[in-house]
Amino acid sequence: MTLRRLSSAAAVAALLTGLCASYAVAAEHPTATADSKAAAHRAAAAPATLDTLSRFFARDGKVSLTAAAPRIQGDAVPVYTLSPEFVAGRAGAPVGKLEYLASTAVSSDGQKASLWTVPQGTTWKVVNIATGDDEARYAAAGASRLPGGTVFQEPQINAWYVQKGTTVLPLDEDAVRAVGAKGTTLGAYQKRVQRAYGDKLPGSAYAKSGKAGGYGQSPEEVRAQAAAPATGGDSALTASSVTAGAGALAVVGLGAVALRRRRRGANPA
Repeated sequence: MTLRRLSSAAAVAALLTGLCASYAVAAEHPTATADSKAAAHRAAAAPATLDTLSRFFARDGKVSLTAAAPRIQGDAVPVYTLSPEFVAGRAGAPVGKLEYLASTAVSSDGQKASLWTVPQGTTWKVVNIATGDDEARYAAAGASRLPGGTVFQEPQINAWYVQKGTTVLPLDEDAVRAVGAKGTTLGAYQKRVQRAYGDKLPGSAYAKSGKAGGYGQSPEEVRAQAAAPATGGDSALTASSVTAGAGALAVVGLGAVALRRRRRGANPA
C-alpha cells in the first residue's frame, strides 16, 4: 500500500540534500542523558541546520528566506514509542523505547518545526524535520500531569500518553479514546496493545507480508526506506512509514522530512 507524496516534496528534498547522513547509518540508539541532550541541541542549532530551516519555513511562501530567522527553542526532549517487547509481554520490558531526541525550531513568523536527532558515530545528526512541535508539547503536558513519568507515543493510532509506575494517563484525544479520560493501569494497557498488535510484531507473518499498520516494518527498515533516494521526483511512501513518522505526509532527502497533518483538537488533553 502506498500514499501519494505531496507535490512540494521534491522541492523540500532538494533543499535538504547534503545536510546530513540518513537514519540508516545511525550507529546506535539515542540515550537521554544530559550530554546527549546538549549534543542534540548543538546539532539542531548548527549553522547548516539553521540554513536548512530557513528554506524549510520559506518553502510555501509564508515567510521569505531572508526573514525566516529560525531559532532553537528550549531543550531537546526524548521521544519514546511503544516498545514491541512490552507489547509481547516480556517481563520487565519498559512501555516505551527511546527513538530520538527532538528540538523545537521557531521561525520569525511563528512557524514551528521539530528536529529529530540521532547519534551517528561520535556525533549527533538531524535526520528529520517535522512541522509542529508535538514532541515538546506532549513532553511538557506529561511532566505536568504525571511528574517524573515517561511520555510515549503509540504511533499506530497517533496517541500520546504518560506512564509512571502502574499508571498510564492519556495526553491527547486519540489516547482518551483508547484508554478513557481517567487513564488505565499499566497491566490493562499492556493487555490492550497485546490484543491490538501482538500478531503484528517484527518477525510475524503480518510483518513479513508487508501490510500497513501495526509493526509492519521494523524501525531499521523504515529508516533504510527513508534513506532511499527519490526516483523521478516522486518516490512512494508506505503507510507503515507514515505510522512510524507520526502522521508524516512526505519522507525524503534528509533521511526524513515529515509534513505532519495537523488535526483539529490535537492539543494535549
